[in-house]
Amino acid sequence: MKKLYHALLSILVLSVWTTQAYGACSTDYVDLRGPWGQARFSVEIVDTEETRALGLMHREKLPSSAGMLFIYDAPTEPSFWMRNTLIPLDMIFVNPEGQVTRIHPDAIPHDTTPIPGGPNVLMVLEINGGLSRTLGMTEGSELRHPRLDQDIAVWPCE
Repeated sequence: MKKLYHALLSILVLSVWTTQAYGACSTDYVDLRGPWGQARFSVEIVDTEETRALGLMHREKLPSSAGMLFIYDAPTEPSFWMRNTLIPLDMIFVNPEGQVTRIHPDAIPHDTTPIPGGPNVLMVLEINGGLSRTLGMTEGSELRHPRLDQDIAVWPCE
């Protein structure tokens, strides 16, 4: 049943991407691409200490084509936990150039074990748990978003 659920999520995300992929960059979306294909997620931006501390805590669901994009003022070495988080999440850590440096799949709800992002992280995308694996996302994938420095972005906005 879980595999069927993830397959349906994958189809939904890919169908959303297909209808929107060629749109302009927007702060409301992130685009991801790699050898596995491409995907687009609508995102809620969290870019202050207060909003980053709250994250997706206390939320009972997250639409399959949505995520939360944590944006830092400068590259950092973030660490996350799942305290008060009700749904499993995948965490996708991104450097200042927009390259995925680490993927932490299936973070466990309520777990307080630290989840390190590694050095030189500017953004973290949280999506539904298991979805990165279902889509086949890999480290080295590229993320496109207007809040990246477009002069150094590996996949700049057009």
